Amino acid sequence: MATTQSKKSKEIVNTLGLDASTTSRKARKRWWVLVLIVIAVLFLAVVSLKRKPEQTVKYRTEEVTRGDLSVIVSATGNLAPTNKVDVGCELSGIVKSVEVDYNAHVKVGQPLARLDDTKFEAAVMESKAAMASAQARLKQSEATFQLKEQNLKRLKQAHQLSGGKAPSLGELELAEADVQRSKADVTAAQAAIEQAQARLKMDQSNLSKTVIYSPINGIVLKRAVDPGQTVAAQLQTPILFTLAEDLSKMELQVDVDEADVGLVQEGQTATFSVEAYPGRVFTATIAQLRYGSQITNGVVTYTTMLNVDNPDLVLRPGMTATAKIVAKHINDALLVPNAALRFTPQMDGTSGGRGLFGILMKRSKPEEESGQSEKRWKIGQGKVWVLKDGQPEAIGVDPGATDGAQTVVKDTDLQPGMQVIVDATYEG
Repeated sequence: MATTQSKKSKEIVNTLGLDASTTSRKARKRWWVLVLIVIAVLFLAVVSLKRKPEQTVKYRTEEVTRGDLSVIVSATGNLAPTNKVDVGCELSGIVKSVEVDYNAHVKVGQPLARLDDTKFEAAVMESKAAMASAQARLKQSEATFQLKEQNLKRLKQAHQLSGGKAPSLGELELAEADVQRSKADVTAAQAAIEQAQARLKMDQSNLSKTVIYSPINGIVLKRAVDPGQTVAAQLQTPILFTLAEDLSKMELQVDVDEADVGLVQEGQTATFSVEAYPGRVFTATIAQLRYGSQITNGVVTYTTMLNVDNPDLVLRPGMTATAKIVAKHINDALLVPNAALRFTPQMDGTSGGRGLFGILMKRSKPEEESGQSEKRWKIGQGKVWVLKDGQPEAIGVDPGATDGAQTVVKDTDLQPGMQVIVDATYEG
């Protein structure tokens, strides 16, 4: 019975073509079809990822102009008088009176203050007495010297008349010694007189210094003393007054940065302003550019002196001023905005595909395929971009002086009125 069923099953399989080998081949065929479908799906995914979305570019341009350009160097400093004098006192004492006050106009030789001169007058009187005493001692020494000389003369005559018997040689030697001592006393008396004269002169000078005089014609800026105040001139001279010679002529001291010092020269003009008069502009001229440098917070600067006219006396010493020095002025130059020199467009094809597949599948394209073959520029030469048929195109320029907003260019195909790209907005 079993044998009969097995034969029937084989007949059915043969009839339907369902043998084992046929089933295996069909299974392999189905797997290859599935693999091809997966590969096709992956390929379509890579292509879709590599495809860039639509991107809209909006360019902002500015016009190339022709005109004048001034190179300005900015610096900050303070105003000061052209000649400022600190008046002090060499003596110690009590201030008896003060003759001037703040803002007082003074002349040369005018008394500013007086010290109590009692002890200085006494010192002068004492020196005069010492002088008189020294002069008296000189007369006394001269009289003694004359007497000794006459005595020696008589002894010599007696010695000759006696044939050398009297007086003796010893007595003659003693008389000669007395003459020499008297002569030395005269010399000492003369030196004492000179010493007394020097002492008297010094005391008289100290007495004259009890009155403090103005050394210049000017105005009193500061007064640091009052009547009754004690002045001590022990270690250093105390400053009593500060005078300015002429405030109609002032100087502005500014610090020029080391990066700009090569542009600044003597004789250049400048303008400046002060906070006291907003909106008002004053003029100045560079008088001196000092070689000595100074370092403040790591910044190297050079002190520059500018002459300032102040006829109406509105400017005052110590005011902070911001100066603008005209370092260079160029007439009729071709000018482009500085932003145009800094602009670089985003070129198509410079970025690869997105995602992991994009990185794996990215290929480098030659310059000819990019549609924007890059030009080779000279060393030190710049470039700006203009729009041609809606696409940016580079034009070479040789940049020169700049005022911070515009730059002078030459050796270029640019013309006044042309629009150069200064910025771009990318959307999408």
